[in-house]
Amino acid sequence: MQQPCFRRGRNSRGFSLIELLIVIAIILIILAIAVPKLGSAKMNANEMAVIREMQTINSMETQYNSQFGRYATTLAELGPPTSGGPGPQAADLIPGALSSGDKDGYLFTLAGTPSGYTLNVNPKVYNSTGRRTFYSDQSMTIRQNWSSEPANVSSPEFK
Repeated sequence: MQQPCFRRGRNSRGFSLIELLIVIAIILIILAIAVPKLGSAKMNANEMAVIREMQTINSMETQYNSQFGRYATTLAELGPPTSGGPGPQAADLIPGALSSGDKDGYLFTLAGTPSGYTLNVNPKVYNSTGRRTFYSDQSMTIRQNWSSEPANVSSPEFK
């Protein structure tokens, strides 16, 4: 006699509910281990991108100074013009996304000083978009703080 299809015998195929719950639990444990490391890796990538962008700004400040006889005092002066050709108000030396001052989870602030400029770069949300703050000036040395306090001229040098 043939067994009805709704009954399972010892040789039936498929997984029981307990077996499926165990597999789901294992997947959740793996995700719980991987997700924090993913966030940390993203912050590291953002910080490395920020350092490269700071180097770009420092180089473009040198070029701006050679063209116009002074350092730019805002990122907009280094960025693309809204209309017309490049000039001292918008030299088209850095991309528009960077000249807005908000990139890679960080806020860029460029200010003029009597002897040059200062560049401060701080995470939008400390310990979420970044764990370090950065500082640079016309010396082109990048400095960092491993805290939410903004880096300054006396902060340790990034190496």
